[in-house]
Amino acid sequence: MAVEVGHTTSSNLDIRKTAMWAFLSSELMFFGALISTFLLYRERTNGGPGSDELFDIPFTSVSSFVLLMSSLTMVLAHNAWERSDQRQLRLWLLSTAGLGMVFLGGQIFEFSTFVHEGLKLDTSPFGSSFYLLTGFHGAHVAVGVLMLTAMTIISFRVGLTKARGMNVELVALYWHFVDIIWIVIFTVVYLLQV
Repeated sequence: MAVEVGHTTSSNLDIRKTAMWAFLSSELMFFGALISTFLLYRERTNGGPGSDELFDIPFTSVSSFVLLMSSLTMVLAHNAWERSDQRQLRLWLLSTAGLGMVFLGGQIFEFSTFVHEGLKLDTSPFGSSFYLLTGFHGAHVAVGVLMLTAMTIISFRVGLTKARGMNVELVALYWHFVDIIWIVIFTVVYLLQV
Protein backbone atom coordinates (compact mmCIF):
# COMPACT_ATOMS: atom_id res chain seq x y z
CA MET A 1 0.00 0.00 0.00
CA ALA A 2 1.54 3.29 -1.15
CA VAL A 3 1.19 6.39 0.93
CA GLU A 4 0.22 9.54 -0.95
CA VAL A 5 2.57 12.40 -0.12
CA GLY A 6 0.94 15.79 -0.43
CA HIS A 7 1.53 19.38 0.41
CA THR A 8 -0.93 19.59 3.28
CA THR A 9 -0.78 19.38 7.04
CA SER A 10 -2.92 17.04 9.14
CA SER A 11 -5.49 19.85 9.36
CA ASN A 12 -5.60 19.99 5.54
CA LEU A 13 -3.74 23.31 5.27
CA ASP A 14 -1.26 23.64 2.45
CA ILE A 15 2.20 23.26 4.00
CA ARG A 16 3.60 26.06 1.81
CA LYS A 17 0.95 28.47 3.06
CA THR A 18 1.62 27.40 6.64
CA ALA A 19 5.35 27.97 6.10
CA MET A 20 4.67 31.42 4.63
CA TRP A 21 2.54 32.35 7.64
CA ALA A 22 5.32 31.14 9.97
CA PHE A 23 7.88 33.19 8.03
CA LEU A 24 5.68 36.30 8.08
CA SER A 25 5.12 35.86 11.81
CA SER A 26 8.86 35.88 12.41
CA GLU A 27 9.21 38.94 10.17
CA LEU A 28 6.44 40.66 12.11
CA MET A 29 8.41 40.16 15.33
CA PHE A 30 11.55 41.50 13.67
CA PHE A 31 9.74 44.58 12.38
CA GLY A 32 8.26 45.03 15.85
CA ALA A 33 11.77 45.10 17.29
CA LEU A 34 12.92 47.61 14.65
CA ILE A 35 9.92 49.86 15.27
CA SER A 36 10.52 49.69 19.03
CA THR A 37 14.17 50.60 18.48
CA PHE A 38 13.17 53.55 16.33
CA LEU A 39 10.72 54.77 18.98
CA LEU A 40 13.43 54.49 21.60
CA TYR A 41 15.93 56.52 19.56
CA ARG A 42 13.74 58.92 17.59
CA GLU A 43 14.72 61.92 19.74
CA ARG A 44 18.44 61.06 19.92
CA THR A 45 19.76 63.13 17.02
CA ASN A 46 23.13 63.98 18.61
CA GLY A 47 23.02 67.44 17.08
CA GLY A 48 22.21 66.08 13.62
CA PRO A 49 19.01 66.73 11.72
CA GLY A 50 15.79 65.35 13.14
CA SER A 51 12.54 64.24 11.60
CA ASP A 52 10.99 67.70 11.90
CA GLU A 53 13.77 69.11 9.71
CA LEU A 54 13.84 66.30 7.15
CA PHE A 55 10.52 64.62 6.57
CA ASP A 56 8.49 65.69 3.56
CA ILE A 57 5.12 64.26 4.57
CA PRO A 58 3.34 65.09 1.26
CA PHE A 59 6.06 63.30 -0.76
CA THR A 60 6.08 60.26 1.50
CA SER A 61 2.26 60.22 1.50
CA VAL A 62 2.22 59.98 -2.29
CA SER A 63 4.85 57.26 -2.18
CA SER A 64 2.77 55.42 0.43
CA PHE A 65 -0.35 55.77 -1.71
CA VAL A 66 1.53 54.20 -4.63
CA LEU A 67 2.50 51.23 -2.46
CA LEU A 68 -1.05 50.84 -1.15
CA MET A 69 -2.42 50.88 -4.70
CA SER A 70 -0.12 47.98 -5.43
CA SER A 71 -2.20 45.94 -2.98
CA LEU A 72 -5.21 46.57 -5.20
CA THR A 73 -3.33 45.46 -8.31
CA MET A 74 -2.13 42.38 -6.41
CA VAL A 75 -5.75 41.51 -5.57
CA LEU A 76 -6.60 41.88 -9.27
CA ALA A 77 -3.66 39.61 -10.17
CA HIS A 78 -4.83 37.02 -7.66
CA ASN A 79 -8.37 37.16 -9.04
CA ALA A 80 -7.04 36.71 -12.59
CA TRP A 81 -5.01 33.71 -11.38
CA GLU A 82 -8.12 32.16 -9.82
CA ARG A 83 -9.90 32.57 -13.18
CA SER A 84 -6.84 31.22 -15.07
CA ASP A 85 -6.77 34.45 -17.10
CA GLN A 86 -3.06 34.57 -17.97
CA ARG A 87 -3.25 37.86 -19.85
CA GLN A 88 -4.84 39.74 -16.95
CA LEU A 89 -2.59 37.94 -14.48
CA ARG A 90 0.52 39.18 -16.29
CA LEU A 91 -0.88 42.71 -16.57
CA TRP A 92 -1.62 42.96 -12.85
CA LEU A 93 1.58 41.24 -11.72
CA LEU A 94 3.62 43.69 -13.80
CA SER A 95 1.52 46.60 -12.55
CA THR A 96 2.15 45.54 -8.96
CA ALA A 97 5.88 45.18 -9.60
CA GLY A 98 5.93 48.57 -11.34
CA LEU A 99 4.21 50.28 -8.42
CA GLY A 100 6.68 48.60 -6.07
CA MET A 101 9.56 49.97 -8.13
CA VAL A 102 8.05 53.47 -8.05
CA PHE A 103 7.86 53.19 -4.25
CA LEU A 104 11.50 52.06 -4.11
CA GLY A 105 12.50 54.96 -6.35
CA GLY A 106 10.79 57.33 -3.93
CA GLN A 107 12.61 55.74 -1.02
CA ILE A 108 15.97 56.05 -2.78
CA PHE A 109 15.21 59.70 -3.56
CA GLU A 110 14.24 60.31 0.07
CA PHE A 111 17.39 58.60 1.38
CA SER A 112 19.66 60.57 -0.95
CA THR A 113 17.94 63.82 0.09
CA PHE A 114 18.41 62.96 3.77
CA VAL A 115 22.09 62.14 3.26
CA HIS A 116 22.52 65.47 1.47
CA GLU A 117 20.81 67.18 4.44
CA GLY A 118 23.27 65.53 6.84
CA LEU A 119 21.45 62.41 8.06
CA LYS A 120 23.69 59.41 7.50
CA LEU A 121 23.62 55.94 8.96
CA ASP A 122 26.25 56.92 11.51
CA THR A 123 25.05 60.47 12.26
CA SER A 124 22.93 59.56 15.26
CA PRO A 125 20.88 56.80 16.86
CA PHE A 126 17.87 58.41 15.16
CA GLY A 127 19.52 58.11 11.74
CA SER A 128 20.68 54.55 12.33
CA SER A 129 17.29 53.34 13.53
CA PHE A 130 15.46 55.22 10.75
CA TYR A 131 17.61 53.81 7.94
CA LEU A 132 17.59 50.31 9.43
CA LEU A 133 13.80 50.21 9.75
CA THR A 134 12.89 51.81 6.43
CA GLY A 135 15.77 50.17 4.57
CA PHE A 136 14.80 46.73 5.85
CA HIS A 137 11.26 47.37 4.65
CA GLY A 138 12.61 48.59 1.29
CA ALA A 139 14.59 45.35 0.98
CA HIS A 140 11.34 43.44 1.50
CA VAL A 141 9.67 45.47 -1.24
CA ALA A 142 12.62 44.72 -3.56
CA VAL A 143 12.31 40.98 -2.83
CA GLY A 144 8.59 41.24 -3.55
CA VAL A 145 9.27 42.96 -6.88
CA LEU A 146 11.67 40.13 -7.78
CA MET A 147 9.05 37.52 -6.85
CA LEU A 148 6.40 39.31 -8.91
CA THR A 149 8.77 39.48 -11.87
CA ALA A 150 9.57 35.77 -11.50
CA MET A 151 5.85 34.95 -11.42
CA THR A 152 5.35 36.96 -14.61
CA ILE A 153 8.19 35.13 -16.36
CA ILE A 154 6.79 31.77 -15.24
CA SER A 155 3.36 32.76 -16.53
CA PHE A 156 4.86 33.39 -19.98
CA ARG A 157 6.81 30.12 -19.98
CA VAL A 158 4.36 27.59 -18.58
CA GLY A 159 1.35 29.54 -17.32
CA LEU A 160 0.18 29.96 -13.75
CA THR A 161 -3.05 28.07 -13.33
CA LYS A 162 -4.83 26.88 -10.18
CA ALA A 163 -3.57 23.38 -10.96
CA ARG A 164 0.05 24.53 -10.71
CA GLY A 165 -0.13 25.28 -7.04
CA MET A 166 -0.42 28.37 -4.99
CA ASN A 167 2.65 30.40 -5.94
CA VAL A 168 0.62 33.49 -6.80
CA GLU A 169 -1.30 33.20 -3.54
CA LEU A 170 1.94 33.00 -1.56
CA VAL A 171 3.40 36.03 -3.34
CA ALA A 172 0.14 37.91 -2.73
CA LEU A 173 0.28 37.04 0.97
CA TYR A 174 3.86 38.31 1.17
CA TRP A 175 3.04 41.49 -0.77
CA HIS A 176 0.05 42.38 1.40
CA PHE A 177 2.19 41.81 4.50
CA VAL A 178 4.79 44.26 3.17
CA ASP A 179 2.05 46.82 2.49
CA ILE A 180 0.51 46.46 5.95
CA ILE A 181 3.91 46.80 7.59
CA TRP A 182 4.44 50.03 5.63
CA ILE A 183 1.16 51.46 6.97
CA VAL A 184 2.47 50.90 10.49
CA ILE A 185 5.93 52.30 9.67
CA PHE A 186 4.50 55.35 7.89
CA THR A 187 2.18 56.06 10.81
CA VAL A 188 4.79 55.58 13.54
CA VAL A 189 7.78 57.15 11.80
CA TYR A 190 6.27 59.96 9.75
CA LEU A 191 2.87 60.84 11.19
CA LEU A 192 3.28 60.38 14.95
CA GLN A 193 6.07 62.86 15.50
CA VAL A 194 6.52 63.41 19.22
